[in-house]
Amino acid sequence: MMNSTQVSYFTLSAYLDADLFRYVYFTVIMCVYGFIIGANVLLMVLICVNRSLHEPMYMFLCSLFVNELYGSTGLFPFLLVQILSDLHTVSVPLCFLQVFCVYTYGSVEVLNLAVMSYDRYLAICFPLQYSSLMTAGKVFLLIALSWLIPFLAIVVLVSLSARLQLCGNIIPRVYCGNFSIVKLSCSDTSVNNIYGLIYTVLSLMIPLILILYTYIQILHVCFSGSKQTRQKAISTCTPHLASILNFCFGSCFQILQSRFDLSRMPLVLGIFLSLYFLTFQPLLNPLLYGLKMNKIRDACKRLTRAEKVGFQTS
Repeated sequence: MMNSTQVSYFTLSAYLDADLFRYVYFTVIMCVYGFIIGANVLLMVLICVNRSLHEPMYMFLCSLFVNELYGSTGLFPFLLVQILSDLHTVSVPLCFLQVFCVYTYGSVEVLNLAVMSYDRYLAICFPLQYSSLMTAGKVFLLIALSWLIPFLAIVVLVSLSARLQLCGNIIPRVYCGNFSIVKLSCSDTSVNNIYGLIYTVLSLMIPLILILYTYIQILHVCFSGSKQTRQKAISTCTPHLASILNFCFGSCFQILQSRFDLSRMPLVLGIFLSLYFLTFQPLLNPLLYGLKMNKIRDACKRLTRAEKVGFQTS
């Protein structure tokens, strides 16, 4: 029997034997990662430099974009190295670091989406009191809590997994997952399973219940309000709803792959579903908010015009 101190590395066994196509995969993933970085950084800069965007909704968006960069950086550089490698191994500390990054990313994401839905609820249902209800201090507190709570919760999750005695080091995925490590244990994992279940339920159900409640209230106001109110709600809530649905879609894949035996699933499909959560959310969000929200589009246009003028004058 070997314990966690004797296991010096994990082997990721889900990688395809793709000698001929590894550079194609590397290039595609590098381009996706480059787009994610460029799009999210651009929107963050736009929000920071434009005073017209210094509103609570855009501050929450900026927090969301920071999280997209954080989550994708926890995956893509690691993935690029593994694609070019022949061994597909990862050291134990690096594996746990990736578990920490991936799980905090997911928790921060859903809390950010819940905070944004709460902000839209106040703006649409209480427009006259909005400025007094959503103060700068409250914005800072909500953003801080949406980051602090997941970090503390995942520290406990990773600490519980790090103490386990392991009987193997083969992880059947393309990146490290907490439950994949727990399943390698030959010691009692009841505490890990109970905490993991409680964490999964609370980190998903409470924010989703809040989101559901706020959108029921928003729909009620829209149906009973004026045409202008409905148009405002549609313009600000459509990208947010699309982001929530995409997040739930990816979360379902993650939970299914973590908790159930999907060995009969084709390997390529399994890899795609495991990467969906960490790829499509940071890829989709800047497109949704950049293209659908009028103030961000206008800021992009002003920036483009300023660059053209500067180029012509130079």
